Amino acid sequence: MYIVFGILENVIEIYSFALIIYILMSWFPGARESSIGRFLESICEPYLEPFRKIIPPIGGMIDISPIVGLLVLQFATTGIRVLPNMF
Repeated sequence: MYIVFGILENVIEIYSFALIIYILMSWFPGARESSIGRFLESICEPYLEPFRKIIPPIGGMIDISPIVGLLVLQFATTGIRVLPNMF
């Protein structure tokens, strides 16, 4: 059981890094149009879309939904670390 939780924790960590890279790519013009940018968009946007529907941009320009998405992933990782100790 610990192996399954460990793998799941690693997958969430890798996805978090992919999300951070995708967010940082918005600072560089044309980066999201590259093949890596399109790949990251295909795996990150479906996750971020529900957060964007709930959380409006601040001042009409600053999107904080990726931060909330990362926090949710961190809470999930914490839960995965605690869950095996319950059994």
